[in-house]
Amino acid sequence: MSTLVIHSLDQIDDAAKEFLKATDHTPVIAFSGELGAGKTTFIQALCRTLGVITEVNSPTFSLINEYFTSENESIFHFDLYRIEDPGELFDLGYEEYFFSGNRCFIEWPEKASHLIPVDALIATIAVADDGSREIQF
Repeated sequence: MSTLVIHSLDQIDDAAKEFLKATDHTPVIAFSGELGAGKTTFIQALCRTLGVITEVNSPTFSLINEYFTSENESIFHFDLYRIEDPGELFDLGYEEYFFSGNRCFIEWPEKASHLIPVDALIATIAVADDGSREIQF
């Protein structure tokens, strides 16, 4: 298991680069952590690092956003916080996204843990007492 520590937002892009280097061949990454831990903020940094050319926002109400990099590669961003029944993912055709081979970042994977691919990387973001973020993966 690896750990990244982010002491301030000034370090988030460097942490995103280091995280992507360490997880380069893992297309599906699930981010767990308490509300306000920084899951969306870190995913925004990952997308910036990957060259996403549009604004990255949490898909809290739409459940999924698709972003495109400058090389026209798709990145899928799921936020499962508001799902009441994991079956809602079937309505979205989640398998087409999770098993597409494209990068797929998932917030709140515990809401549908049995649907997350077994080879997905689980990254846990925790807030330390000093306000820094620790990402374990």
